[in-house]
Amino acid sequence: MGVHLRKKKIANGRESLYLDFYPPIKGGDGKFTRREYLNKYIYENPKNADEKLHNKENLIVAEGIKNKREKEILNEQDGLFNTQNKKRDFIEYFENLCEKRKESEGNYGNWLSALNYLKAYTGGKCKMGDLTEEFCEKFKDYLLSANRLNTVRGLRLSQNSALSYFNKVRCAINEAYDARLLNENPLRHIKGIKHKESKREFLTQEELQLLAQTHCDIVALKNAALFSALTGLRWSDISKLMWSDIQRTETGCFIHINQKKTIDVIMHPISETSVSLLGERGNPKELIFEGLKYSDSNNDKIKRWILRAGIHKNITFHNFRHTYATLLLNKGVDIYTVSTMLGHKKIETTMIYAKVLSETKVKAANVIDIEL
Repeated sequence: MGVHLRKKKIANGRESLYLDFYPPIKGGDGKFTRREYLNKYIYENPKNADEKLHNKENLIVAEGIKNKREKEILNEQDGLFNTQNKKRDFIEYFENLCEKRKESEGNYGNWLSALNYLKAYTGGKCKMGDLTEEFCEKFKDYLLSANRLNTVRGLRLSQNSALSYFNKVRCAINEAYDARLLNENPLRHIKGIKHKESKREFLTQEELQLLAQTHCDIVALKNAALFSALTGLRWSDISKLMWSDIQRTETGCFIHINQKKTIDVIMHPISETSVSLLGERGNPKELIFEGLKYSDSNNDKIKRWILRAGIHKNITFHNFRHTYATLLLNKGVDIYTVSTMLGHKKIETTMIYAKVLSETKVKAANVIDIEL
């Protein structure tokens, strides 16, 4: 790496001073550059003592800046912090992290939403040097009091959504710190947003039966939703499911996949009823639910399907996975087994389903009785 002080002729017999980098370095705008203009000039042919003094002073300043840039580059090569990184665009950095999550539709959507709130808070301008402890605290407060974007009714952003978006920004800041783009981690003393326990809506077995007998505008969407309720698979796994993933053995049918969210390989047993939803087997590398896409339009079709069945619950596609977990617990399946069937890494994650009022709890309430 070399940093050279160079001159460029400008008007009135003057020369502008600039630094030339080789190889080019990445600037604050995310683009690679070879030059840094110093806003200093010298006289090409100084005519008097004042012009000579002017040249001497500006050359000393320019040489000092050149030495500073060389030191910063050497520090970065040695794993130390380069102060030039303070000028890097954090919004652009966050956008690049979003792009890396494109394969996971649900996670990608959350990252995009977090990006939109970050842009709304910063006006779309935020450098690495702006990421202070005060910035993080104020951004957290902003999320906790912000209205939902793109809504005409001015609905307040839920606490759990604020938690999700703040965690995405936290993740980006942590990655920037690990990459030595930040000298200090501004989140070190910042407490996170607490998770607020919310009602986890689910369907009863009778309601599932009703839905199975009710028309839905998109047959593949209906079958995928019911398949989720019978297997517990997430949208991200169902939408990518291929025929080669469905395997039959002497003991029954299994799904053999890499889960998109946890990146774990699983052998997931499924019922014959769930297999019958898939229809006639296709080619191994064909998608089972061809053309299935996550969209607001499809979410609306799910809601209309639910209402058409006479069910008045706020149900999204993910609630079919909740239904699977809740019904297993209601049927007396132990929580450890339910945890493994859901692909949870921690049983604490599964415990949230145990808090749902279940048929088991209702029966338990009536075990003890006396005559009055």
